[in-house]
Amino acid sequence: MTTTVEAGPLDVTALRREFPILQQRSHGRRLVYLDSASSSQRPRAVLDAMDHYYETTHANVHRGVYAIAEEATRQFEMARRAVGRFIKAPRPEVEVIFTKNATEALNLVAHSYGRHLLPDRKAILLTELEHHANIVPWLMLAAERGVELRYLPVGDDYRLDLRDLDRLMDGVGLVGVSTMSNVLGTITDLSPIVQAAHAAGAVVVADASQLVPHRSVDVRALGVDFLAFTGHKMLGPTGIGVLWGREELLDAMPPFLGGGEMIRDVRLDGFTPNDLPWKFEAGTPPIAEAVGLHAAIGFLESLGMNRVAAHETDLTSRAIEILMERHGDDLKIFGPTTDLPARGGVLSLAFRDLHAHDLAQVLDAEGICIRAGHHCAKPLMRRLGVTATARASFYVYNGEDDIQALSDALDVAAAFFG
Repeated sequence: MTTTVEAGPLDVTALRREFPILQQRSHGRRLVYLDSASSSQRPRAVLDAMDHYYETTHANVHRGVYAIAEEATRQFEMARRAVGRFIKAPRPEVEVIFTKNATEALNLVAHSYGRHLLPDRKAILLTELEHHANIVPWLMLAAERGVELRYLPVGDDYRLDLRDLDRLMDGVGLVGVSTMSNVLGTITDLSPIVQAAHAAGAVVVADASQLVPHRSVDVRALGVDFLAFTGHKMLGPTGIGVLWGREELLDAMPPFLGGGEMIRDVRLDGFTPNDLPWKFEAGTPPIAEAVGLHAAIGFLESLGMNRVAAHETDLTSRAIEILMERHGDDLKIFGPTTDLPARGGVLSLAFRDLHAHDLAQVLDAEGICIRAGHHCAKPLMRRLGVTATARASFYVYNGEDDIQALSDALDVAAAFFG
């Protein structure tokens, strides 16, 4: 497949026309969507691709021999190859596994690798940056098997503190690490962690839910052993996620779920699992969602991921500049405010002494959508000394006018609460 990438900066005005939801109004105002770190919006190309599949092609995959079933299977497997191309997987036909989200992908690794292949008496090293999806499965494993959990701390600069890495890595069999924080925007420097992990004989499980939608990703260059991400944060539909893993590890792992499609044979006294990747795809998979994810990847590739990254870096820089200049001591931004290419477009905010939920409600009345809460990262909230933050997050359809609207709305909140 040849993808044409436009040159120059993103045309946000033109891009917004591709997103039907951004044409509507909220509370009589222009809808300003600043919650893409939670879930992005979908362009018409994704909606049309899924509608076309349902209208012309829908049938179950890998089962029927009639024409539309074979076409559904072809489109499903084309989506798998597109995902592999997007993350530069060496062998996507066996290494890319479809799940229902990144959380399920991480649970798959915890259940199948952690419970069966993690060497006895080996510890697990996580970080204080992690989303609950990359903490809770390991807490469950620890409670069940007595596995020791350790954590890389977050420094005062909002980056991982690696000064004690060698000591923490001693005796570790698995490392779980976020590639980009959904709270701080911090992009993790994976190289020293991966090198130390592999030197210790450990595997690395990367949660890339926030990175894959916003940066060009090459799993070979990252050097990780497993990589999880989700479709709904990268312009795709909900209900589909991805686990990429090294073939030799996936081949050694037992199935995660049992039922149809993941078997080669079933007897009354046992079963033989299917080949990769279907061994891990029990039951009817998210077929239309895979078609939609394929269309989302095509949309992002047409923009060019380097342009996406540059747009978000510029926008984040302007957002920090505008908000801090205008609101000064009333505003605190959690996350790096320098070296912005090494940070994503996520701004977690504290404004005056307002609770994040109160602030979010006032902003909603101004047509602005932000996230308020602990962002499924309660250990990180405790490390920051807060119970919640208000989070604005940017994507390809956001522009400087959205930043100005957010800044104006903060003044409204200040006046409302006195």
